[in-house]
Amino acid sequence: MAGKRRRLADRRKALGYSQEFFADELGIDRTTASRWERGETEPCPYIRPKLCAVLQVTPDELDDLLTLRCESAVAAVSAPIIMGRVVPEPALTGEADDMYRRELLRLLSIAGTLMVLPQPASAQPQDWLGQGDEADDIEQHALLSGHLWQVFALSKSKRLVYPLVHDQLRLLVKQMDQAHSARARRQLCLLACDLFQLAGEILFDSNRYTDAAYCYTMAVNAGREARCYDRWACALTRQAFINMYDQEYPEASSVLSAAARIAEQGDSRLSTRYWVAAVQAEAHAGDGDRTACERALAIADEVLNLAHPVSPGGWLRFDGSRLAEERGTCYLTLGQTDLAETSLNAALNQATSLRRRGSLLTDLAALGIQRRSLDQFLHYAGDAVDLAEQTQSAGYVGRKLHSVQKQLQPLLSDSRVVQLNDRIARLSAPVQQ
Repeated sequence: MAGKRRRLADRRKALGYSQEFFADELGIDRTTASRWERGETEPCPYIRPKLCAVLQVTPDELDDLLTLRCESAVAAVSAPIIMGRVVPEPALTGEADDMYRRELLRLLSIAGTLMVLPQPASAQPQDWLGQGDEADDIEQHALLSGHLWQVFALSKSKRLVYPLVHDQLRLLVKQMDQAHSARARRQLCLLACDLFQLAGEILFDSNRYTDAAYCYTMAVNAGREARCYDRWACALTRQAFINMYDQEYPEASSVLSAAARIAEQGDSRLSTRYWVAAVQAEAHAGDGDRTACERALAIADEVLNLAHPVSPGGWLRFDGSRLAEERGTCYLTLGQTDLAETSLNAALNQATSLRRRGSLLTDLAALGIQRRSLDQFLHYAGDAVDLAEQTQSAGYVGRKLHSVQKQLQPLLSDSRVVQLNDRIARLSAPVQQ
């Protein structure tokens, strides 16, 4: 099999660059870049320093990207590595995907029932019964939960994490059914809150908003049972995102107000209340209330005054690195195009996550429509659709693209817009639930 430079192409795409943009940055023809990736030619020595700068790699890393590999060799190392082991990415499509989803929801229902069952009269209020085994098992569950969030973050297609979440939830349900102490039950509710939020994010990204809302509701209940105010508030905030993406801004604001009240009772060293404020700013922008939006953004900015680290990762990942993105999204919604462009471009230069880049590219495409710049729209929308197709993120990037699609009617006389419109329609087709 002929050698190709798939890793070079993957690095380019991970940075959100189209081949055309990549070639422009290097001052070469697009066909030259294409030949490099197909393994037909070698980059000349004089251009390698610029390649390192554009791809944001060292010379040694560039040599590795330029190494010719056959397709089978690439496939063998395509799975993410977590804690020294490879996590396989099985192809979940159609029937298998739906089977895992149904089983996941069934286990969520069982776990939810176990959470609200009255504690046996013999249960100890604080002490661990069977201390060694029970405490060790719960600690192991906590470690696995953290690993699952890492797998979720590193997986290109988030729904591939379905089987892993299913297996962990099955073990957690068994442990909840056998809990011997009030303390153990509380700790298991806390872990369930984490897992329910992760399940909700997977379903949200898969465009299954009804199922995601159910997961977030379960996470809210688990956070309340565990009396963990930060997790409880985060679950409510994720629930509000569903209203936001359906453009139900008053409903989102009501949920976020509750989340803000709960977050105030949480750990002041964490960034929970500032994340809630950042999302509130988006809801206010959706309502057209610029004053309230700016006030919420100012509160969110205070996260930068916290000592690091301010978030544990996983269920709470807000650390201030996304403030430019939040501002850009708000200003775009409010029609403040110059402010939006400055913030969005700053965020795009920092973003490494494919989903985040897809979201930012979609916002920049929407900005092109607001400015009546067809070239800007085509440039950013094409790259955003590419990333959405790569990640299969119909619920996150796909929904944002769908909102842009609604504004394309006056532009459909252009064949390039028609092609993009068709791709967005396929990507964001509603899921039957």
